[in-house]
Amino acid sequence: MTSEARVAKFHTPEILFGFGALPEAATVALGLGARRPLVVTDPGLQRTPWPDVVLDGLRSQGARPVVWSDVCPNPRATQVLSGAETYRTAGCDVIVAVGGGSVIDAAKGVALVVSNGGHVLEYEGVDRVRLPLPPIVAVSTTAGSGADVSQFCVINDADRGTKVTIASRSLVPDVAVIDPATHATVPADANAAAAIDVLSHGVEAYFSRAAGPLTDSHALRSVALCVHALDRLAGGDAHSREQLEQMALASLEAGMAFSNAVLGAVHAMSHPVGGRYDSTHGRINGVLLPHVVRHNGETLTPGRVEDLVRAVGIPASARPTISVDRIANRFRDLADGIGLPAGLADLGVRADDIPILTEHAIADLCMATNPRPATSEDIDGLYREAS
Repeated sequence: MTSEARVAKFHTPEILFGFGALPEAATVALGLGARRPLVVTDPGLQRTPWPDVVLDGLRSQGARPVVWSDVCPNPRATQVLSGAETYRTAGCDVIVAVGGGSVIDAAKGVALVVSNGGHVLEYEGVDRVRLPLPPIVAVSTTAGSGADVSQFCVINDADRGTKVTIASRSLVPDVAVIDPATHATVPADANAAAAIDVLSHGVEAYFSRAAGPLTDSHALRSVALCVHALDRLAGGDAHSREQLEQMALASLEAGMAFSNAVLGAVHAMSHPVGGRYDSTHGRINGVLLPHVVRHNGETLTPGRVEDLVRAVGIPASARPTISVDRIANRFRDLADGIGLPAGLADLGVRADDIPILTEHAIADLCMATNPRPATSEDIDGLYREAS
């Protein structure tokens, strides 16, 4: 964080949080004018009870929902355009996303295209959205992405082999519905990857050049909650009521932090890997996070290092560089404890592809708020170090 004085903005949706929140999604959608809502989900979610809870609630109150479920992990631009066509053809009025980050990002992309026209990839970058979006209700069924409260939409550009980040306050959902009970159906491997994703959000929001007092408290709290939850996850506690609530809260806190502070090199480097190899975002982040923490650690003041050490729950050193190294080691231990890959090569990343990955990472929106200026040589080196 810079020491320059500035005015900070902090934007969040209306939030419904807690066990039993899921049925309220239909009511809030009706309150936003839903009569013909587009319910966005995916095939995996359709095998759980959660979309039907929302659909039954909508129908019982007189709405006529349309279901669109052609969403895969790392949603493609072509899928978004198909969803927008479904929205237009059916005459929809509100979007209700029931799913994880991929579903919510796809829903945001649909909302963007139906209101602003054109191709979703035309809006890559910051504040290129000009017209208001239809109302969005985001029902998050995983504790991971933070998409339910953030101003970001990440879409896979399959032609370029990278993920595209779109940022706009217009993309913050109108209402986020977070019911920890829905997270109980997440498979163990996806649960582990999502938990590391939450940790990376909190850490990068804290490191960000755009961090400030309004985001720091949420970032640090998310790190503390997530470290404790990851320890429990490593011990086999994935679906107790306490664990589900703790991870849901960690995800929410991290989402609010990074939506307003943005992120950094972990995500800038992760997006090209996910786009090129179709790897799970959290698994990539788990590999990259310790390396980027060491790279960026020298930018933190001793006081901020001490705050992060306390959040991580490890012994501090009188030398900040040693504390940063301990933090990075702790993050690697957490990833090991839940069975995540040790290196990018385990995800299929080839050394020959590192130059193109570096090119995309340097151009990624998230690199702009990384606290330490990064050259192509820096990023190339980090990729190779993490391989």
